Amino acid sequence: MLAAAFILSSCNLAITYPQNPQAAAPGHAVDAPARPAPNQTPLPARPSYKPGELVDYAAQSGDTLPVLAARFNTSVDEILEANPFIPADATTMPPGMPMKIPIYYLALWASPFKILPDHAFVNGPTAIGFNTSAFVASHPGWLRDYRVYAGGKWRSGAETVNYIAQNYSLNPRLLLAILEYQGGALSKSEPPVKKNLLGFKRLYYENPYLQLVIAGNTLNNGYYGWRGGTLLEFEQPDSTLIRPDPWQNAGSAAIQYYFSRIFSGEQYALAIGPQGLFQTYVNLFGNPWDDPFITIPGSLQQPPLILPFPINRTWTYTGGPHTGWGTGEPRAALDFAPPSEHSGCFVADVQQFSVAMADGLVVRSDIDGLILDLDKDGDERTGWALFYMHLAAKDRARLGVELQSGDMIGYPSCEGGRVTGTHIHIARKYNGEWILADGPLAFNLDGWIARNGSRPYLGTLVKDGEIVKACECSDKYSEVTRK
Repeated sequence: MLAAAFILSSCNLAITYPQNPQAAAPGHAVDAPARPAPNQTPLPARPSYKPGELVDYAAQSGDTLPVLAARFNTSVDEILEANPFIPADATTMPPGMPMKIPIYYLALWASPFKILPDHAFVNGPTAIGFNTSAFVASHPGWLRDYRVYAGGKWRSGAETVNYIAQNYSLNPRLLLAILEYQGGALSKSEPPVKKNLLGFKRLYYENPYLQLVIAGNTLNNGYYGWRGGTLLEFEQPDSTLIRPDPWQNAGSAAIQYYFSRIFSGEQYALAIGPQGLFQTYVNLFGNPWDDPFITIPGSLQQPPLILPFPINRTWTYTGGPHTGWGTGEPRAALDFAPPSEHSGCFVADVQQFSVAMADGLVVRSDIDGLILDLDKDGDERTGWALFYMHLAAKDRARLGVELQSGDMIGYPSCEGGRVTGTHIHIARKYNGEWILADGPLAFNLDGWIARNGSRPYLGTLVKDGEIVKACECSDKYSEVTRK
């Protein structure tokens, strides 16, 4: 028999805690206020701490022990020793849970002023019911009459915002606030500049739509870099070093990072302070901190998922953790390719289709991807949702179809985005937030656990001591069989 060659392709334990935690000791820094007032003055800089000094911290949405250790320059073991009620295998911390964290001081920690809560950053449950088109139409700014060809069709200004909000999973209110703060999109009859509205100078990306694409990608790089503990410092254009305050939430740290790409000095300080983007957001939508919604709850667990191809089939693991959408972060996605005697792009064998990794409802199915909604409420912004990309249009599961785990969902292809070969790209979201492929909530597919590599697309799958290495070469070391 002729051996088939594989293609080249890329692309719970509940936590309980003390009911009467010890009050903050005098002189110790405490968390920034949960609901800053629009005219609040930024808090003073943190003091110097003795090595290993315990400081008070209230867990926030999406916090995990490895990331808290990275932010506070300490270790998971030291955090567990200071907080013995936390299980060693804990996933996400319950928001609001009081903790003691050993801190090792680093100079230059930035403003502790919190700009936006995470729920106002991601395209999650608090975005439901917001009508972008009606909101834009009710304002006299230039965005109301804006038109652009994007994603294969002509779109209005509001449709453009929704298109980027959906793909990057960013709250449309946040995108509108940025367009207003930097470009007067809702209040001015004309944009303040003809090119590079948001300050990103990239060839062929001068118009407002593509500027907003860069903005969306930049915001996600900041958010998920902070969420994953890999982005702990960054520089402004004038080379000033910024280290976000370790008490910051992901949404605020992301906005600090975003403005650090384009502003320096007083302009940067204004943008991230109470009179900057935050004030613009409040003027448009009210104070987001008045909504206590929690995006990522404590002790979150991934539901059982199977490998994304039929049982008794062997595919190759061609892409380790890499971006779910865009470039850089979030490293939320994995790639798998079917066997073939050909490399590059080809029509997959009729038996080599991709399957639903869990029971769910198809709530989106187009060239930009397919979403399988696991809670079946019809909205990808709530609960767990699975994202598939590069499924061929022919025989792809249709909008509104309910699937059972293992049902055919479509054929791997080269359609949608830039690819080097036929494959599928899969990622997870919870309440609109991309879930990183590695970490305490690592991708688990039939017991195969995803681990990061030294760079995007590298990495491994690990199960019972067996290791599969991600490789675009599709060699025998990257083969994985669903049994």
